[in-house]
Amino acid sequence: MQEINIQFTLFSAFYSPLISTMSGGFLEAEGLKPNWSISPPGVSAMAALDDGSADVVQSALSQGLNALGKGEVLDTTHFAQINEMDGFFLTGRYADPVFDWHKLEGAEVVLFGGGQPLIMFKYACHKAGIDFDKIQVINVGGAVAMDQAFREGKGDYIQQQGPFPQQLEEDGFGHIVAQVGKQIGLCGFSSLAAKRDWLGTDSAAAFMRAYRKTRIYMNETPAAEIARAEKPYFPEINEVALRDCIATYQQLGCWTPHVEITFEAYEATLDIYAYNGTLAKRYDYDLVCSAPPAG
Repeated sequence: MQEINIQFTLFSAFYSPLISTMSGGFLEAEGLKPNWSISPPGVSAMAALDDGSADVVQSALSQGLNALGKGEVLDTTHFAQINEMDGFFLTGRYADPVFDWHKLEGAEVVLFGGGQPLIMFKYACHKAGIDFDKIQVINVGGAVAMDQAFREGKGDYIQQQGPFPQQLEEDGFGHIVAQVGKQIGLCGFSSLAAKRDWLGTDSAAAFMRAYRKTRIYMNETPAAEIARAEKPYFPEINEVALRDCIATYQQLGCWTPHVEITFEAYEATLDIYAYNGTLAKRYDYDLVCSAPPAG
């Protein structure tokens, strides 16, 4: 088998379309043996493309936008989408079936300190018609530190990707009250990236055959079956919590069957970053994105 090196910038069940290429056996069926890793904290997996240690990475369109804003000439490209919506949840201390985003004003909320999670969250607040500056923000570090802080009693609400919030519910520490993706709507949230020349290789074609089959699998397979296969990748997560997380993402519609990064999703991402004042200019689609290999 030919080896393929895959790196994640963040590792969560939200990225199951990439995880399941491995757990579902789709890569092996195409003759590819996956070696996977997670980038160091605070480092984008795009760096692994630059140093040659990865062939494919889980990333976000913002990485290309930020590089262009610095005047860099890109030899990397985003060639397929993973998620077409934000995958973060808001979890509160108590069940609240009639939750309204205005309840965040004046509340203590454990949030990511920067990057795309914060940019998207601020845009969701804008869409909800609330003043982000009225939120009492708590920053404690990355996903693990945030989870621990909430379990220790910090904050009224917390922003997390699945399956962290589902595990909080299972452990009796909180209740999911909202999905950020529903508030924002369609956007190019996360994507697969690679060197442009790699896209013309046989490995890239084999990868895309596997990935296209995985996208169908993600939408047509019961969440319990997907969770059972993925469980070894989440040793600290209860399988019921993982199942519930995957089922929620299926219902959200972030794992659409098509693999292309659509122009509509790209433009929505530009709108979000422009609102936050972090977009130098509206770069043409072709500077950041490419069509996926035929596969």
